[in-house]
Amino acid sequence: MLTKERKAELVKTYGKNEKDTGSTEVQIAILTEEINQLNLHFEKHIHDFHSKRGLMCKIGQRRALLDYLKEKNLKGYEELIKKLGLRR
Repeated sequence: MLTKERKAELVKTYGKNEKDTGSTEVQIAILTEEINQLNLHFEKHIHDFHSKRGLMCKIGQRRALLDYLKEKNLKGYEELIKKLGLRR
């Protein structure tokens, strides 16, 4: 789970201002952070299948947001995936 401080840091880094929580870039960054934390959880708890379903939902949501961003702002998409270290 993300702490308030970490979420605020992500918003500040990827958003236009400190209150910009709804932009596509910020939503993708937050989902990426949550996905990374869940992956760490699964290293210890291999048989947690209920959380695995939640992970798959988050991955699908991030994929849809990335597709939307790629369609609307290709340059912003390319910069964001470099910053986040995504392999696309």
